[in-house]
Amino acid sequence: MKRSRIGVGIVALAAAGSLALAGCSTGGGDKGGDSNGGGGIITANGSEPQNPLIPTNTNEVGGGKILDAIFAGLVSYDADGAPHNEVAESIEPNEDASEFTIKLREDATFTDGTPVKAENFVKAWNQGASNELQHLSNYFFEDIEGFEINDGPDGEAGTDDDVYGAVGDMSGLVVDGDYEFTVKLKQPASDFPLRLGYSAFYPLPDVAFEDLEAFGQNPIGNGMYKVDGEGAWEHDVQIKLTKNEDYNGPREVKNDGLTIVFYASQDAAYADLQGGNLDVLDAIPDAALANFESDLGERAVNQPAAIFQSFTIPERLEHFSGEEGKLRRAAISMAIDRDEITKVIFDGTRTPASDFTSPVIDGWSDKLKGAEVLEYNPEEAKKLWAEADKLAPWTGSFEIAYNADGGHQAWVDAVTNSVKNTLGIDAAGKPYPTFAEARTEITNRTITTAFRTGWQADYPGLFNFLGPLYATNAGSNDGDYSSAEFDGLLKQGAQETDPAAANKLFQEAQEVLLADLPATPLWYSNVAGGFGESVENVQFGWNSVPLYQDITKK
Repeated sequence: MKRSRIGVGIVALAAAGSLALAGCSTGGGDKGGDSNGGGGIITANGSEPQNPLIPTNTNEVGGGKILDAIFAGLVSYDADGAPHNEVAESIEPNEDASEFTIKLREDATFTDGTPVKAENFVKAWNQGASNELQHLSNYFFEDIEGFEINDGPDGEAGTDDDVYGAVGDMSGLVVDGDYEFTVKLKQPASDFPLRLGYSAFYPLPDVAFEDLEAFGQNPIGNGMYKVDGEGAWEHDVQIKLTKNEDYNGPREVKNDGLTIVFYASQDAAYADLQGGNLDVLDAIPDAALANFESDLGERAVNQPAAIFQSFTIPERLEHFSGEEGKLRRAAISMAIDRDEITKVIFDGTRTPASDFTSPVIDGWSDKLKGAEVLEYNPEEAKKLWAEADKLAPWTGSFEIAYNADGGHQAWVDAVTNSVKNTLGIDAAGKPYPTFAEARTEITNRTITTAFRTGWQADYPGLFNFLGPLYATNAGSNDGDYSSAEFDGLLKQGAQETDPAAANKLFQEAQEVLLADLPATPLWYSNVAGGFGESVENVQFGWNSVPLYQDITKK
């Protein structure tokens, strides 16, 4: 989430940072700007990126928010999620949407002064599709010819030593000229142009390939903002971005810069917002949800967003494989009183989930076969749990891991208490001090409990909530789920050129997920946020992120 960003990802939907910042004022950064309005440095909340700032190696919100500010892709999305050409001059499909000819504007540049050419996209995508880094985003390139699973040294497909991704350059990417390239897909993908605003598809300047790790610490982009020189990224504290005066894309930057502050807790960020030390906040802490709209008045934001919350129980955990695991997942899901939790904990800023996507995305449905597994049904939950005990008696306790710096304790405690009271087992939350620590164990597959997951959409389509999280070997498939039936329906939907027919196939794919529960859907999130008295023109987009470029000082 990011991207898995809750992302994404998933994907992370958290405000993480250094514990040293807890309860402290940040000072709000530069409060510049003239007294007649406009300009100024805008301050916003964020979280320390998990990895160096490389677009193809980022799938969480903290890093994604920064990358989206300093890079520009082929397309960008407006507040409602509609795509508009950004660096692209045109994106033309062939008759069956299996090949796309992309022409670029010839006046776009990186902040080091070098032009943005076709090869900057092609080289970046080839790097992202390879296994050089953590291949967090290489799933986004798997539709391109030349991306494949290659059997590893043992010669057997489907084993741990397989190489997932491109070995060498993808054959489906062809540079046709300085400002034109062709993308050939393995099969039709009618929504391919819609995907191209996601950060995995950003270009990289030539200098990036000299030392990617070093580049990630001080990235050079082509977007609306740029990193404000050496030392601008103070790890676990903040990152300072300034307006990119050379940006000449279709969007307009109406302020002088953006400082993203990494908070140790949402409570500290909200205190700074109330104290006038923070300009815009996109995550209200649990303790303030009941009162933030009355506290902030017209400066409060509470609107639907493309955010989905869940938790994942890996099949590798004891008692959660095979038929026993399927029964226990369903029992746990039906033991959760989502209606009560969203009312008491979130004060109406969440809606109980009835699928794996979001109501703001075209094609969403609350009438999927099997969706009753997401309804509170304690009697059925106990019955299913007893059936699982006949296969193998339950031992141990049920825990959900979460990052303590992200404001998740209240709902995790409520969910595990609901499970405990319904099923009569030990259940509790397992806090990790920071988002990065939790994600490290999740990514390394060393975590020994269930864990918080979710998704903040990368682009506004049903496929984006499904493919990256649950397709076999997908980059944000943290539970390592694999289903040939699901993969097949997903592939059919991606090839369908009629949007309504494609969405129907994606709905059928979700019915497979409802039977298997690779993740347990909990609720959809509104973006609950607010802004300070010193700023105006604040608008939040379809994906819950403020449109920072529009915000100005009064």
